[in-house]
Amino acid sequence: MLGPVILAASRSDRMRRLISAAPVTKQVVDRFIPGETVDEIVPIVEDLTAKGLELTMDVVGEDITTPEQATAARDAYLELIDRLKPLELGERVEMSVKLSMFGQALPGGHELALANVRPVVEAAAEIGTTVTLDAEDHTTLDSMFAIHDELRRDFPRTGCVIQAYLLRTEADARRLAANGSRVRLVKGAYKEPAKVALQDRHEIDKAYVRVLRVLMDGEGYPMIGSHDPRLIAIAQELAHRAGRKPGDYEFQMLYGIRGEEHLRLAADGHRMRVYTAYGTDWYGYFMRRLAEKPANLRFFVRSMVSKG
Repeated sequence: MLGPVILAASRSDRMRRLISAAPVTKQVVDRFIPGETVDEIVPIVEDLTAKGLELTMDVVGEDITTPEQATAARDAYLELIDRLKPLELGERVEMSVKLSMFGQALPGGHELALANVRPVVEAAAEIGTTVTLDAEDHTTLDSMFAIHDELRRDFPRTGCVIQAYLLRTEADARRLAANGSRVRLVKGAYKEPAKVALQDRHEIDKAYVRVLRVLMDGEGYPMIGSHDPRLIAIAQELAHRAGRKPGDYEFQMLYGIRGEEHLRLAADGHRMRVYTAYGTDWYGYFMRRLAEKPANLRFFVRSMVSKG
């Protein structure tokens, strides 16, 4: 039951200051976030793609309080895309964006987020790649899906994320699977009330399989966001039953978690995409990684004790 506590801490300014000030924190954060600047992250991109992996890039940061910050977030992605252009990697490196970074929660936020994300999607298309819209808490999803639908009119490869623990997700999956979009399925990493989300881990796993079956049987392109060996095996079986070949779907895992499995899946001929975050505003992203899996929290605590 530590997950909800950690997620609450992710919104606490006091905890942010405490954890950020701990001497060991940066060493642990580096496991999940390999750089703070474009200069630091480009060599990581080159290294991972040379190993046969694909990437989705996330410039971390969510607590946007002004339109100017939203514009800066847009410009950070445009800078990244500009630096990726000479590498000619195409869809091997795509972008993941959180619309909260583009001003979604500000007054007039839906229109502001759409106006800010569109240039990023356009720039990504110019270098032969695409953008996936990350899912955030349930109150933002209607806006996210509406922006997704709007972007796909001109950029049909624009993807989106759905979260297995939400009660609405199976219906969302059926709609998305029917129209050929790219859909990443994750379990979910936000603190949500029982009226909108499953709370039991085993029920969430069962929901994940139900939704994944919908995606595999549909006309879209499923992206399996999981580190769970059992769910990865189930995904391969569902793909086989649906007549899908490697390349008709892909696996996605976080940078810093199960790196050997990344390489194994790629070596076996699967598309394996590594979700790679970078930037200075890492706190919210880092805390959700701790909340998602007890092993991540144990790793952090052991590191603090051993370095303290």
